Amino acid sequence: MPGGGRCPDCGSTELVEDSHYSQSQLVCSDCGCVVTEGVLTTTFSEEGNLREVTYSRSTGENEQVGRSQQRGLCRVRDLCRVLQLPSTFEDTAVAYYKQAYRHSGIRAARLQKKEVLVGCCVLITCRQHNWPLTMGTICTLLYADLDVFSGTYMQIVKLLGLDVPSLCLADLVKTYCSSFKLFQASPSVPAKYVEDKEKMLSRTLQLVELADETWLVTGRHPLPVITAATFLAWQSLQPSDRLTCSLARFCKLANVDLPYPASSRLQELLAVLLRMAEQLAWLQVLKLDKRSVVKYIGDLLQHRHTLIRKAFREGTAEVEAQKELQGMGQGQGQGKEEVGNSSLDFPERKRSASPALLLPPCMLKPPKRVCPTPPVSTVTGDENISDSEIEQYLRTPQEVRDFQRAQAARQFAAMSGPNPP
Repeated sequence: MPGGGRCPDCGSTELVEDSHYSQSQLVCSDCGCVVTEGVLTTTFSEEGNLREVTYSRSTGENEQVGRSQQRGLCRVRDLCRVLQLPSTFEDTAVAYYKQAYRHSGIRAARLQKKEVLVGCCVLITCRQHNWPLTMGTICTLLYADLDVFSGTYMQIVKLLGLDVPSLCLADLVKTYCSSFKLFQASPSVPAKYVEDKEKMLSRTLQLVELADETWLVTGRHPLPVITAATFLAWQSLQPSDRLTCSLARFCKLANVDLPYPASSRLQELLAVLLRMAEQLAWLQVLKLDKRSVVKYIGDLLQHRHTLIRKAFREGTAEVEAQKELQGMGQGQGQGKEEVGNSSLDFPERKRSASPALLLPPCMLKPPKRVCPTPPVSTVTGDENISDSEIEQYLRTPQEVRDFQRAQAARQFAAMSGPNPP
């Protein structure tokens, strides 16, 4: 029952009687501050002599939890309930929070880092139980900065010595696509844009696997790739009605944020699909572009393993042919300049008409690295070496004797002077 008075810390009047270690205490229900403490006896002799001490002066003081830690534990439990996690997850996350809070570096950290610590413990627990949860979702719920969160996450994993597996891409696709608002008709989603969830999820998984096999996922954030793959899957299921819809409008209809690099990942996926379409006989005569190739995504995915292998072989042969032609062009004489130019112009036109080779993005567009110029050496090798410096390099007694004889001969030559004419 609420008691009278106010909390000295937060000023709340919600004071309740709490039986802590069988002692009656008055506690603020808002901030957890202990307003009044009960009394207890530590030994039978003290109890017989009525020597009562307060709880804060007893041995129980070492087990007292601070207000900051109490607030953090409450936020861990609240976050687990918001995410509807099992109770075992909640207990594990609370245990990780208590372990991390024992370290002095965490206790003395800023408030922003302590707030982020709550999400880190929950994310670690979900990763260890293969529960699909992204770092971005936690940051959105906590209004936390992603850079601060990722730094704290890595620090806690290293500090506690935990083994945290990486997130399964297929599980992330299922969780992320389930949040799209495109599976039921609504005033904001026209009927022609509504799609069956299972069909869309199945095709999205195939496109994400294709992106993984062609190095579009390696070293990159997965959500932009999944967003681009989901958009193409959604378009390809009813291309006649959806080809005019842009990626930005698709995200607005699905009620999800548009990741910044998603447009670039979309163009890379379309380039891979065009390269695969060149290997199908019935698509070679259609002269497909990045818009029309969406209609045939189903056929391309059905034979994707064979088409990727053929595209790899063709790309390797094309690279070798280009090197061979360049070597022939460099060997042409000046008298055959006209013939040489014509032989080099043909593959140039052919290369510009065909899509990019099926290679990793880091090889298609290598980053520009500025190589620092090496410092110019002023040492020529003709500099005079002092006797003291030479003595530092003498090691054996024979070297010392030879050096002394050479030094004496030089002194004798200097004293005798030049020979008379």
